Amino acid sequence: MRRRPFPSEHGRPAFGPWARGGFGDFPPGPGGPGHRHRHGRRGGPGGRRGKRGDVRAAILALLSEQPRHGYEIIREIGERSGGFWKPSPGSVYPTLQMLADEGLVISKDESGKKLFELTESGRAAAEQQDAVPPWEQIAHDVDPVEVNLRKAGATLAAAVAQVMHAGSEGQQARTVDVLNEARRTIYGILGEADDTTPDAASAEDME
Repeated sequence: MRRRPFPSEHGRPAFGPWARGGFGDFPPGPGGPGHRHRHGRRGGPGGRRGKRGDVRAAILALLSEQPRHGYEIIREIGERSGGFWKPSPGSVYPTLQMLADEGLVISKDESGKKLFELTESGRAAAEQQDAVPPWEQIAHDVDPVEVNLRKAGATLAAAVAQVMHAGSEGQQARTVDVLNEARRTIYGILGEADDTTPDAASAEDME
């Protein structure tokens, strides 16, 4: 008898690039609809959208620590990778179903939500895995410049949140001006030639 797939705990509709309104509307300008990036280097426009790791290994590693809900697994992977690997429900839940079919994972209802835990066979499989968890491998491979950019964006967002919460009307208005100017400056940077690209370096060597 074929098992029914695990449902998402919250009954939310699918999201992602194939779901309606999954990521919201893009703002006008570079990166928006119809805009083509010309660079294809790693970490730049047209490069990878995000790291992908071994979802199966990550689930086994996390469940070896304690039983977890599906959304907790997704959240933990995102946090432990520093935000560079965020598997979707569309990859996590089918993997949980596969592990259940293999007898490595079982689930039980907890307040209307599925709680997943390892069986004895699942614990044995988790112990045989690489000592370095997959999210650490992902974080180790990330370009330090990208790490700094993500941190800068996060701290900027935190500062804006503080202004929204505690700033006066005048301070909020000035913050809007600063953010608009920063956005224009960043788009300007994207439009500049990048002398650090491999193509540019090769051209200089030929001259």
